[in-house]
Parts: sequence; structure tokens; C-alpha cells
Amino acid sequence: MTLFIIQLSINETTMQKQFFITGISTDVGKTIVSAIVAESLKATYWKPIQAGDLHQLDSGTVEALTENVEILPEGMTLTQPMSPHAAARIDGIKIQLSDFELPDVEGNFIVEGAGGLMVPLNDDGLMIVDLMEEFDLPTILVSRHYLGSINHTLLSIKELQNRGLEIEGIIFVGDENKNTEEIILSYSKLKMIARIPEVDKVDKEFILQEAEKLVF
Repeated sequence: MTLFIIQLSINETTMQKQFFITGISTDVGKTIVSAIVAESLKATYWKPIQAGDLHQLDSGTVEALTENVEILPEGMTLTQPMSPHAAARIDGIKIQLSDFELPDVEGNFIVEGAGGLMVPLNDDGLMIVDLMEEFDLPTILVSRHYLGSINHTLLSIKELQNRGLEIEGIIFVGDENKNTEEIILSYSKLKMIARIPEVDKVDKEFILQEAEKLVF
């Protein structure tokens, strides 16, 4: 498993911190980021939809890596590790926006998305970003450094902005890449919340140590 080191500072003064953590693609580090942020905030964690490998749920990963996080059951689980619209078809389900209700959580709350914004939930055009718009939580966007990540990041930002969704900031994953980070931040006018270099191992001790460094 890949380990990430995080230094995070979110300048918020309100007592209640509730964020939707999404990524520019799949496998960009959303679950590790969600675990660290949730632990730091002593938050409740929820994943609206999980597709595939129901014996190794993201919620189980977050639970195993944290000590002060309340885990809510997934809103929906699908058996196949593929796009939710295709996995739901195999499972004989048609996903509708009405299938999801944002839990009424008092206090800090982290919601982790699935894949990127434009991941389809059904064949009629329903996307993850529609779910985000329905929930209307401030977004933390996780961007991983790879060839094409500038395009993916800026397109994700544009879609969020077009829908009027608040973006708390960007977390970059990977070693410092000034050319990439500067053009994204300059173009978007967003703040960099953190940079997370890739390392070799992740465990509870690491998550707890990194969570202590966060300032909200």
C-alpha cells in the first residue's frame, strides 16, 4: 500500500467542518486523505457509494487507520469493481438521485466520493457531481501528479465552479512539481491546502501522527 505524508492547513473559523472529498480521477489518494482529515477533525466519515471488493471497503480502511472517527454504513454498495452505472446494471439496480440522503450529522463530517466528478451513476446522465451538487458541501479536490493531471484538475475545477459549488482548496499528491502546481493555482485562483509526497507504508500510527499536524 502506498503511504502519503500530509501537511494540511484549512483556514476555517466555524466549529462545524463538513467537506466532500473528491478526486480528479480514481486512485489519486482520496481515502488516505479522507482518513487523515477525518481523524484530525474527529469527524464522522461516510461513503455514499462503493463499487467492488466488498470485503475491503474504503470505510473499513478508514476505520482501521483511525481512532477518533465514527464510520457510517455506505449509502449503496455494488459488487463489481467498475463504474457505478455499469456495476449497478450487473447488480440489477438503476441508481437514482433519490436513492441518496445526506446523513444528518451534527459536527464535523467527511464524505468521500467515488472516482472523479463525471463518473456516471446511471445511463440517463446522472453523475457523481450531481450527487455533490445535491449535498452542497464544500469540496476538497485531490489532484495527483501525472501526465495529464493539469487538464484533469482544471476541468474538474471548472465543472465545480459552473455548478456553483464551493471549493475549499486543492491537495496535491506526489513530489513537488512547481510547473504543474503553479499553473493550476494561477488559473483557478484556488489555494493549495497541502502537498502529499508518496511514501512506502501507511498504518494507524502514521495517520494519527499526520492528523496531529493539521490545523483547521
